[in-house]
Amino acid sequence: MVPDGPGVAGSPRPVAGLLLTGGASRRMGFDKASLVVGGTPLAVRLGGVLAAVASPALEVGPGRSSLEAVSEEPAGGGPLVALVAGAVALRSRGVAGPVIVVACDMPHLTEQALAVLAAWPGDGSVVPIIGGAAQPLAARWSPADLASAARLVADGVRSMKALLALATPQTADERAWPPGAAARAFADVDVPADLVSLGLPAEHGEGSGAPSAQASRAAPGRNGGVA
Repeated sequence: MVPDGPGVAGSPRPVAGLLLTGGASRRMGFDKASLVVGGTPLAVRLGGVLAAVASPALEVGPGRSSLEAVSEEPAGGGPLVALVAGAVALRSRGVAGPVIVVACDMPHLTEQALAVLAAWPGDGSVVPIIGGAAQPLAARWSPADLASAARLVADGVRSMKALLALATPQTADERAWPPGAAARAFADVDVPADLVSLGLPAEHGEGSGAPSAQASRAAPGRNGGVA
C-alpha cells in the first residue's frame, strides 16, 4: 500500500528509533556491526542514519554505535527480545509513539529511506515489502504492536515472524521510494557472498566503533511489558 503523498516534505510526527546490534553474525564470520562501509563501522553509520530521523534513538546491544546503549535480557536472545527491551527503555524515557527499528545489516540504508517510514500517515505499524519479502527489522512499529511483541516474549516466543502474523501493519512496497532506491537501501548482508553482490569488501574492525562516553546500560526486567 502506498499512502497519498507520503513524502518527507512536511513536518513529520515525532518517532523514536532502535538500532539492534546484538546478533551473533555466525554466518558472516565476523560481527556485522564492525563491517567498514565508506570508512565507518556499519553500526556507527546506521546509528547516525537512524538518529537523523528518530529521537530518541537507542542501540540495543553491546555499544557498537555512538547511540546510548541498552541491553536485552538474555543478551543475544534474538531480534524480538531486543525489540521489546528497546521498547521498554524508550517507554521509561517517556516515549509513547511509534518506533522505527533497524537491524545492523543494511550497509546502504539511508536517511531518506527511513524518513518515508517516519512520515507515513497515522501512528500504525509500517513494514516495507521489498522484492516480495517483508522487512520487519527495517520497519516502523506501533505502540499496540510493541505491546503484542512483549506478550509474545513473555510467552517464550522469539520469532519476528510471530509478530508479523499477530500484527496488522500497513505495507510499503517499492512504489513508496524513488525507482530502484528501495532495493539498494534495504539490501541486507548475512553471508560473505552478500558483500560481493553489493560490491563491498569484507573489511571489518575489531568489534566496531567505540561506544560514546555517554553511553549507558539499562537492563529491563525479564520479559518486561510495554506500557
